Amino acid sequence: MDKLFNRKYVIQGLFIVIALILLGTLFYIQVATDKYFISAESNVLRKIYSFPARGVIFDRHEKPLAQNEAVYDLMVIPNQVDTLLDTMALCKMIDIDMKRFERNFNKAKAQSRYQPSIFERQLSVHTYATLSEQLSRFPGFFVQSRTIRHYPDSVAAHFLGYIKEVTPKDIKNSGGYYRSGDYIGKSGVEKSYETLLRGERGVVRMMYDVKNVPKGSYAEGRFDTAAVSGDRLISSLDLKLQKLGEELMHNKVGSIVAIEPASGEILAFVSSPSYDPNLMVGRQQGNNYMSLLVAPNRPLNIRPIQGYYSPGSSFKPLDALIGLQEGVIDPNTTFNCPGYFRVGNHTVKCEHVDGNIALRKGLARSCNTYACYVFQKLLTQRKYANQRVAYDDWQKKVRKFGIGEKLGIDLPSEKAGRLYDAAYYSGKYSKYWNHGTIISLAIGQGEMDATPLQMANIMAIIANRGYYIKPHLVKAIGKNRVIKKEYVKKNYVDVDARHFDPVIDGMQDAVNAPWGTAIQSRIEGILMCGKTGTVQNPRGKNHSVFIGFAPRDNPKIAIAVIVENAGYGSTYAAPMASYIAEQYLKGSLPKNKLAQVEWMKKQVILPAPPKAKFKPKATPTDSAATKPATTPATLTRTEHTQPSATQTTVKPIQRTQ
Repeated sequence: MDKLFNRKYVIQGLFIVIALILLGTLFYIQVATDKYFISAESNVLRKIYSFPARGVIFDRHEKPLAQNEAVYDLMVIPNQVDTLLDTMALCKMIDIDMKRFERNFNKAKAQSRYQPSIFERQLSVHTYATLSEQLSRFPGFFVQSRTIRHYPDSVAAHFLGYIKEVTPKDIKNSGGYYRSGDYIGKSGVEKSYETLLRGERGVVRMMYDVKNVPKGSYAEGRFDTAAVSGDRLISSLDLKLQKLGEELMHNKVGSIVAIEPASGEILAFVSSPSYDPNLMVGRQQGNNYMSLLVAPNRPLNIRPIQGYYSPGSSFKPLDALIGLQEGVIDPNTTFNCPGYFRVGNHTVKCEHVDGNIALRKGLARSCNTYACYVFQKLLTQRKYANQRVAYDDWQKKVRKFGIGEKLGIDLPSEKAGRLYDAAYYSGKYSKYWNHGTIISLAIGQGEMDATPLQMANIMAIIANRGYYIKPHLVKAIGKNRVIKKEYVKKNYVDVDARHFDPVIDGMQDAVNAPWGTAIQSRIEGILMCGKTGTVQNPRGKNHSVFIGFAPRDNPKIAIAVIVENAGYGSTYAAPMASYIAEQYLKGSLPKNKLAQVEWMKKQVILPAPPKAKFKPKATPTDSAATKPATTPATLTRTEHTQPSATQTTVKPIQRTQ
């Protein structure tokens, strides 16, 4: 009997404990916390995400390059859509057809029946105003605001890049930040500084009534979080300089890169052909992207960091510096130029018969023979066991100047250029090769390619007398103007400072002496130092190249200009470089040069299109107006003084991307 009595109280006690637990849980859920209420699926409570404005991007003088403007996305929760919805009225309101309605709705259902998805993106302000008045007629639909990019000056597309909707891979790799329908930087600084530019997303827990009308934030907004705008970026670009560079390169293929030597800040970053960055914004972005993808001359290519060009004669100052450092030449070392250099079965021709010529005039005259002798002396030094060892040491010294190595610019997709080690040539030629086999490298041709950025950086190294700061496009981040530490460090190339002045003397004469090859780059009142190059191109007319810096003392700008299929470096690249440098150093171009500048802007230098099988008949629209303008009398050409690498018998493979 006692056992039954005890068992009764045990069972009663268990029921009491269970009841207390249930009551306590119910009290916690309903009174102590709103956590479960907020997380529950409900017809009256929705999470409305507020998207932060991306950080504004400025030029170096804080003029905006990329701003934001408001747009509105129409969202849908498929499970809440009324089966009797007036779809025709909604389609008319947002200007789509029934086929698109069904496609968008089915896509949203495939993502989730219970979570909001984008139904139609980027509605205009006018469409949003009309729709918001009638939104209560369409249960399951609501509007979410966000900002998109706007580019007020429509320049620097390759620098700025573009943003696109996230892919499943982006979502997976984001650590939970991105959701379907979000946007992410896909190229340019929009990509490389994405985590700073995007800001932090906010959320509003909005109450809706049975008629789909918003009634305000739940709990007076205590559980809401505000969006935090992205950091502002102050770029190193000079807007005026960038505009001038893009205008000069209009209807041409190539690149202009200008750097401030003392800081490594990139002043101009021109890739041509370019495009209006506003094309990569809005509802037509996808169509515009596909059009650019198949357009002639590949406007999406970022030539300053992806284009491969043989440096040509612009490589000669670098090799001379290595020769001086190694002690195989000094400023007074003289070689005889009979108009060519011959080694074994290879002959490299020179444009001139210079006779006995020393370093300074050799650089000013761009003497191929002098450059070949320097290269020969470097690779036949007795301190090396053989020329293969000597070559490996030489190419390592060249790499310190940036050729064959990525410079680490703050943009994605930078390429390293092309420079091979001795193992490559041993594999190609077995053990039977020497400096004669690769003599084209002496004049910057053969199996060597550099990007325009690398060429401009070499000029910054020479301007600084032996070091460079990593080239970069963003000089300050946020209100506190933070800059990455790697963009203030000096990188030395292991050439003594005393060796630079003899080379700079030659580059000064190339621009300013009567016999120089770059006299078209002269600037009145400013001592410009430079070097022209005429780069061999087996697929058409040679490329026009100029590299240089100004002024000679305390240089403010280093520059590289490449114009594809434009012939001599003195004809197009050198004048363009002088216009850019003068604009930057003086703040404007003199009136006596404005006609020359306008003439240059109008020139059309594009690769010839593939030959048609059948020649079309002339139409009445054909006229002389479509032909390039005549050179003004003030712009004389000096092609007869320009040494040409096309006359070398060593035929390199030229790749341009």
